[in-house]
Amino acid sequence: MKKIILSLAITTLMFSCKEETKEKVKEATNAVGSEVKQSLDSVKEKAEKVIDSSKIKAKGLIVKGAEKVEEGAKKVKEAAKK
Repeated sequence: MKKIILSLAITTLMFSCKEETKEKVKEATNAVGSEVKQSLDSVKEKAEKVIDSSKIKAKGLIVKGAEKVEEGAKKVKEAAKK
């Protein structure tokens, strides 16, 4: 009789622990999911800033390159006229 009561008590404890563990796992999963979403948002924002600054730098380089080409073209025209 004692063995039956003891086994029932242990079984009850195991089931109650499983439910608590499941709840904790769900909470941990939700917490990790929200942290991952925040990290992704942060990375996305940083990437957008880098892309925007790269576009600005590229535009400046293109303008400078075009100016150099125009200067070279003027020199060639002047040399051809002489």
